[in-house]
Amino acid sequence: MNPSMHAYEHLTLYHTGIVLGLVLAVIHSLLLFRAEQSKRFLIKFPRNQKIGQVILGLGMLLFWLLIAPEGKGWISSLAMDMTEFNAIKPILRLLMPVLFVLVALSITEFLSVRALGLLGLLIAQPLLSAAFLKDPTSRLLVPLWTYGLIVFSLFWVGMPYTFRDAVSWVTAKQSRWNACCAAGIAYGLAILACALLFWKGF
Repeated sequence: MNPSMHAYEHLTLYHTGIVLGLVLAVIHSLLLFRAEQSKRFLIKFPRNQKIGQVILGLGMLLFWLLIAPEGKGWISSLAMDMTEFNAIKPILRLLMPVLFVLVALSITEFLSVRALGLLGLLIAQPLLSAAFLKDPTSRLLVPLWTYGLIVFSLFWVGMPYTFRDAVSWVTAKQSRWNACCAAGIAYGLAILACALLFWKGF
């Protein structure tokens, strides 16, 4: 293991594929088999301030770990070199808790959706790193899903009402709901199968 490499660069396509595939398959299975409860949750989600604050806290904590000081053990395990922005990392570390409180208390419209978009953008980096320059062509399943996540996350941060509109559309008809859930399950199983069959050693 090269200590000069960032933690994300040590992620293997094999393990990342297994985790992502299982997460997608399990979540969409729950959405399918607990449809009514899932629909009610998703419809209320955009206005759920408490969940939004929790997700925002997770996102800002992850960002803080990316700019954490070096030489602090596990706290520094995700610290990232930000080149010309390294000089402002101490300032950002101090600002993060303040920004969390200000944003969590001041934004009351679609905070949960905006926070989900922020977390989605942060999650994208390790997924892309795991598939970067790997040989199997099937690896493209991971970045393809990740770029979709990035696009949706950008909309959720900037235009959070699009999440509400998407939920309204997909929950309007049971056939749409079933089709979307089945597609998510199939995509997750495809990633999982490729990981087990083709991605060992990558």
